[in-house]
Amino acid sequence: MTTTTEARARSGRLMLNKVPEVTIWFWVIKVLCTTVGESFADWINMKLGVGLVNTAWIFTAVFVGVLAVQLRLKRYVPFPYWLTVVVVSVTGTLYTDILTDQLNVPLWISSAVFSVLLAAVFGVWWARERTLSIHSVTTLPRESFYWLAVLVTFALGTATGDWTLELTGWSPGASVLLPLGLIVAITALWKFGANPVLSFWLAYILTRPLGANIGDWLASPKVAENPGEPTGLDLGTFTTSLIFLGLILATVAYLTVTRSDVTETHEAAHVAHTTGDPRRERVALAGFGLLAVATTGLLVWAHGQPHVGPAPEEDNTSAVQMAPGQAVKKFPPAKVAALKTLASTSLKDARSGNATGAHAAAQKLRDLWDADQASLQPLDNTGWTSIDAQMDKMLKTFGIDHSNPPMSPAQQEKELTTLLTDMG
Repeated sequence: MTTTTEARARSGRLMLNKVPEVTIWFWVIKVLCTTVGESFADWINMKLGVGLVNTAWIFTAVFVGVLAVQLRLKRYVPFPYWLTVVVVSVTGTLYTDILTDQLNVPLWISSAVFSVLLAAVFGVWWARERTLSIHSVTTLPRESFYWLAVLVTFALGTATGDWTLELTGWSPGASVLLPLGLIVAITALWKFGANPVLSFWLAYILTRPLGANIGDWLASPKVAENPGEPTGLDLGTFTTSLIFLGLILATVAYLTVTRSDVTETHEAAHVAHTTGDPRRERVALAGFGLLAVATTGLLVWAHGQPHVGPAPEEDNTSAVQMAPGQAVKKFPPAKVAALKTLASTSLKDARSGNATGAHAAAQKLRDLWDADQASLQPLDNTGWTSIDAQMDKMLKTFGIDHSNPPMSPAQQEKELTTLLTDMG
C-alpha cells in the first residue's frame, strides 16, 4: 500500500491533501472570508457604481484565475487556498443576487434549486470517488468536486439567508443568532457522534449567512432611512472590508508560519480513521431532523409576527456622478423636455399634497421612460443607465415597481428634485 501510494505521488496523480485541517482556525477564517466577500462586493457594486452584473463578470474572471493557480498546486498552501475561498464567496453570492434582483426569481425557488444542485454535486462526487471527506482531497477530480460544492454552498447560503430575512424581517444583528445557534447545535451533535461529513457540510453552508449578517450589521447605518432597511454600526462597506481583510491576512500569515492547519502535521487525520458508533449516528441523525423541524417552526412563527421585510439590494450603477444635464446631453431635446414636464408635474403635486396626482404623473413618467428606452439607450448607454437608476429610486418612493409602500412626500420630493437636476 505504501509503495503504491508513493509511486502515485511521484507520478503526479496523487497530491498531498489540498484542504486545511478543520480546526477552530478553519472556521474563524471561513467566517472572515465570507464577511469580507459580502462587504467588498457591495462596495464595488454600489459605491463604485460598477453594477451587479458587471461585478459578477469581474469576480467570475478572477475566480477562474485564482482557481487555476490553486488547482496547479500539489499541496495545501494557506494564501492561495483562502484567496480562492474569498473570491468564491463573492462569486456565489453574486449569482444568487442576480437571480433575485435582476431576474426576480423568488428566494424560495433559488433555495430549492441550489439545494437540488448541491445534492447532485455530492451524488456525482460520491458515485465517482466513494467519499465526500475533505481529508482525502488528494486528486484533481476530488478537488474539482470540492470547489464546485463550495461554490454552490455559498449560493445556497446566500439564498436561504436572504430568504430568512425576507420571512422574518429580522435585523442583521438579530439574524446572526440563528445561524450561530444552528452551528453550535450541529457541533454538539457532531461531538455526540453524528456523521462528521454531514456535520461539516451543514456547518459550512451556515457560515455564509452568519458571515454575511455580521458584515451587514457592521456596515449598515445606525438609523434606517426607509422602513425595512437594515441597521447596524455604520462602519460602511469599505471600512468593514478593510478590517476583515486585515484580520484574514494576519490569520493566513500565522497559519503559514505555524502550519497548524496542515493535515500532514496531524498524523491521526490521514493514517487511521475509526468508524463511528452506528447507534450514535442514528440518534444524531434524528437530532438533525428535530433541529430542522424546530428551525422551521421558528421561521413560521417569526413570519407570522408584524414586520417589514428588508428592501432588496439595488444595482446602483448611477453612483458614478455626472454633471447636471450631462447624462441627457445626447438625447433628443423634445424627449427630454417631455420627461422633465412629467417629473415637474409630479413634484408640484407632491409639494401641494396631491398624492394621487403625484403618483399618476410618476406612473406616466415611468411609462414614457420605458417606451423611449429603445431609442435613447443606444445614443448614450452610460447616460441612460445613470438616469434609469435615479428613475428607479424615484419610483421606489411611490411604491411603483417595488413591493414597499409609498414613502413620505418629503422623500418623493427629494428623489424627484434629484432626477430633474440630473436631466438639467
